[in-house]
Amino acid sequence: MNEATTNNKPSPLTYWLIGIPIAIIIWFFLYSQLDNFANFILSLTGQTRETHLGESIHFFFFDTPKIFLLLIGVVFFMGVIQSFFSPEKTRDFLAGKRLGVGNTMAALLGIVTPFCSCSAVPLFIGFLSAGVPLGVTFSFLISAPMINEIALGLLFVMFGWKVAALYLVLGLSIAIFSGIIIGKLGMEKYLQDWVRDIHTGAALPADTTSFSWVDRFNEGWKHVKEIVAKIWIYIVIGIIVGAAIHGFVPEDFMASFMGKEAWWSVPASVVMGIPMYTNAAGVIPIVEALMDKGASLGTTLAFMMSVIALSLPEILILRKVLKIQLIATFVGVVATGILIVGYVFNVVL
Repeated sequence: MNEATTNNKPSPLTYWLIGIPIAIIIWFFLYSQLDNFANFILSLTGQTRETHLGESIHFFFFDTPKIFLLLIGVVFFMGVIQSFFSPEKTRDFLAGKRLGVGNTMAALLGIVTPFCSCSAVPLFIGFLSAGVPLGVTFSFLISAPMINEIALGLLFVMFGWKVAALYLVLGLSIAIFSGIIIGKLGMEKYLQDWVRDIHTGAALPADTTSFSWVDRFNEGWKHVKEIVAKIWIYIVIGIIVGAAIHGFVPEDFMASFMGKEAWWSVPASVVMGIPMYTNAAGVIPIVEALMDKGASLGTTLAFMMSVIALSLPEILILRKVLKIQLIATFVGVVATGILIVGYVFNVVL
């Protein structure tokens, strides 16, 4: 794409280079006014933060703009980064990698590549037809939705680098070792017959290596518009749930239900998270409210991981390419890893 100026008119790149710094300044100003905005809205209702309803209202009007501001910033930045990673390049890179090394590479690539559980069918077809081993493919598909840029970015800003790093390490470990175990079990026979019979790769989006910087900035903005349009309702639902927990649920109750002392809290959280239909951005406000109310970190992380990595919609999508035996193995292996994570960190922390 030609980025030179024409008839003294600024080039598209110039607009981006001017617009991005201005947008950053506006972003930081709005972020600094979140508490004032929430307090102003609360004052209009006649409530105070000393009441259950008032605390819930403040939480909702503080967290809603906060989550969306963070979401827009993180998604735009990662959209630009992701423009360097095309599905075709990712598939070719993973093809032929042996178990262990391939699982690690696949899990790491899952963090920065623009895939989610909704991409399960074309990815399975494309990856397997290109010679990517089944276990390596699973490592990628576990990592891509669970350790995505939205989850890490929001965790970092809201809970600090330690929690974000902990989530990253735990998620990678689950993705790598789950893929290795599934690969060792040799369960290719439990792919749907039509998947095993495919000899050519599935059609994937075009390569992005020829993108200019204008193309990459446009791609970042495209990610913002598409992702926010798809998930805003889940974010709002998550914030409403979080506000209700934050304002009305007693701390003693939450600590007893999701605290370290109750041995059943971790499996209960995993089971509770599986049927939830949300994503990383939508579950973050719930996680925030749970931790504020005394839920332990290990139990909360187990809940978050089950929501993202073992959601019922993902399982239904995977059913199109996997037989019941492989679905059950996938759920069992990943759930076991999540349970271990939850118990270990409830003991250690």
